[in-house]
Amino acid sequence: MQSQNTFSLSFWINATRAINNYSPIYARITVNGKRANISLKRKVKISEWDSSKGKARGTKQESRLLNRYLDLVKNRVYEAHDQLVKEKIFICSQSIKARFLGEDNEEYSLLTLVDYHNTQMSESLTYGTLKNYFTTQKYIKLFLTKKRKTQDIYLSQLTFRFLVDFEKFLRLYIPVDHQKKMENNTIMKHIQRLRKMVTLAYKMEWLDKDPFIKFKPTYIKNEREFLREDELQNIIEKEFEIERLTLVKDLFVFSCYTGLSYIDVMNLNEDDIAIGIDGGRWIITNRQKTHNKVKIPILPTAQELIKKYADHLKTKKTKTLFPNISNQKLNSYLKEIADLCKIKKNLTFHIARHTFATTITLSNGVPIETVSKLLGHTKITTTQIYARVIDKKISEDMAKLKLRTFPLPINNIKKEI
Repeated sequence: MQSQNTFSLSFWINATRAINNYSPIYARITVNGKRANISLKRKVKISEWDSSKGKARGTKQESRLLNRYLDLVKNRVYEAHDQLVKEKIFICSQSIKARFLGEDNEEYSLLTLVDYHNTQMSESLTYGTLKNYFTTQKYIKLFLTKKRKTQDIYLSQLTFRFLVDFEKFLRLYIPVDHQKKMENNTIMKHIQRLRKMVTLAYKMEWLDKDPFIKFKPTYIKNEREFLREDELQNIIEKEFEIERLTLVKDLFVFSCYTGLSYIDVMNLNEDDIAIGIDGGRWIITNRQKTHNKVKIPILPTAQELIKKYADHLKTKKTKTLFPNISNQKLNSYLKEIADLCKIKKNLTFHIARHTFATTITLSNGVPIETVSKLLGHTKITTTQIYARVIDKKISEDMAKLKLRTFPLPINNIKKEI
């Protein structure tokens, strides 16, 4: 039982390590006969040490200052012992030593947390997602050095004020590679990533309280860009003499007719093509971002593009359905295609996924539940972000409604008295 512990503290010198007759001083904690020594980083002249009292002899200022320090150490060791008793922690010489040195309650820093998170999650997060965390890490470091004038802070220093100041820093920060400030939702994404890391620290008990409790992120709902039917047709019909533009156009169109993201298109191979329930060819694969399985019947346009690259030299080497190209180059070339096709929208590869959800499926009467499955979503609410009914579909639906309704003769309506 804890009450039966015998606890004592003494100070001693190790004369065998003396240099020029000055010996290092140690504190010895003893619990139930088991010892733990602590080097006090102090030295005393051997002739001026009183071994029986465990203190320096005489009244010289040097001796008085040393003894005052030893009293301070004694008080801190006894305080460490009392804390362990109150916390009902197992008491031994090593546990008291660890509490005295602060080793049993190590405090982690913010950047230590960020490094830990990115290392631990490197296997479960996709490269693209992990890259976003590295970007957030960069901005946290910039904030600490530029605004807090420090290299790091302890997690206990994370406060609501810190979050407000970090948000303000992001809103005012102008990246050196371009003169455009971050948009609101980009800022919220960085704060959201920080929140996930802080939540991890809280769950691991590295943090006593969550500084995000009172912090409310403010997202702005943006309209999702997509191509209208005429814009998509314009791209399909456009012929390019440059091979790289032709490849990028084909990859983009393929995504418009399958709803697959860039990385999922790049990873497609023959093993992902199977015969579906209707006897036709289907794409059956797992999305890299969410690992959700998707099953997509291959539409004729998509099938023609698969055939087009079946014997391509690069696909034979990579064993993929299409030649691989980096996302950065692909989006850069899409800007060229948009200019050549006189499309004013900011054309990116992800717009193809939006186009599949709207122009290809929803606008042609495919139920949103089916679209959700095709996109690999687990919640309909996620699909609703992507999908929207375009004006043409509204016009068509209202035209049908007009044919089914008959106007009531105005003259026959009796006025109520």
